Amino acid sequence: MSGYKNFFDGISKRGMKSTVRMMMVTGVLVFLLAGVSGGEDKVIKMSTTTSTEASGLLDYLLPEFKKDTGITVQVMSKGTGAALRDGMDGNADVVFVHDVAREKKFVEEGYGTKRYYVMYNDFIIVGPADDPAEIKNGPDAASAMKRIASAKAPFVSRGDDSGTHAREKQLWKASGIPLAENGSPRDAGSWYFSIGQGMGAALLMAEEKQGYVLSDRGTYLKYKFGRQEGYDLGIAYEGGDMLRNPYGVIPVNPKKFPNVNYEAAEDFAEWLVSERGQKLIGSYQLHGQPLFFPDAK
Repeated sequence: MSGYKNFFDGISKRGMKSTVRMMMVTGVLVFLLAGVSGGEDKVIKMSTTTSTEASGLLDYLLPEFKKDTGITVQVMSKGTGAALRDGMDGNADVVFVHDVAREKKFVEEGYGTKRYYVMYNDFIIVGPADDPAEIKNGPDAASAMKRIASAKAPFVSRGDDSGTHAREKQLWKASGIPLAENGSPRDAGSWYFSIGQGMGAALLMAEEKQGYVLSDRGTYLKYKFGRQEGYDLGIAYEGGDMLRNPYGVIPVNPKKFPNVNYEAAEDFAEWLVSERGQKLIGSYQLHGQPLFFPDAK
C-alpha cells in the first residue's frame, strides 16, 4: 500500500507544481495584457490640416505634450474638409483645423463636443517679385484676387477642399468676378491651376509657374527659410481681416462614436489652450519670425 501511496503523492505534488506554474504564467500574461491596454489608452488619433504639420508646429508641440501627459498623438495630415470627414466617420479622436464655419457646423451637428479657440496666423498671397498683376498696392485681398483674374496671371489653387481652398473661394466670391458652380473663376483657362494637393505642393507649383498662390503664412515661411533649397517667390499681398486665419481643436463626440478616446482627446485640447500650450505656440519661430499667435478664449 505504501508504494501506491507514494505513487499518488508524487502525482499530486507534480500536479500542484504544474498548477502553480500555470497560475504564474497566467498572472504574467494578465499583467502584460494590462500594460498593452494601458498603452493604447495613451494614444490618440488626430486628423489635422496640412499647415500644422508642414509648418513644423506639430514637431515642436507634440513631444512636449507627450512629456507632460504621456499621451502619444498619431497625426493624419490632410485638408480641413477631409480632416472633418474623419471626425464625422469616427476615424479620429480629435480634429485640429482652420475653417470656423465648418467647425461650428461640425459641433452643432453633434460630431464634436466643443470648439476650442487655439491660435491664428494669416493667409498671404504669394507671387513673383515683379508682381505682373500689380496686386501689392490693392485696397484689399478681394481686389488683389480680381486683379490676378483680370491679368490672367498664373494662379495655383489647392483645389482640395481644405481651409485654404475654402478661403480662396470666399475671396473669389468677394472679388465680384463671374464664378463657376465650384467657386472657381468662370473663365479659368490656361492661367488657373487647380491641383488637388496640399500647401507645399501648391507653393512649389506656383514657383514653377512664376505665378500667385494663396498660402498660410506659417507654411510659406517654412518653405522660404526652413529648407536648404530655399524658395524664390515673395509675399505679394498681406493684411486685412479677410486674410485672418484662426485654428480650432475639437474632440470627437463619444456619444456619437463610443470607440473614440475622448478623455485623452480632451486632455490634448485642454493642454493646447492651457498657459503652457499657449506659451509654446507663441514661442515657435522660424528665423526670428513667429508662425502662429496664441488665441485661447
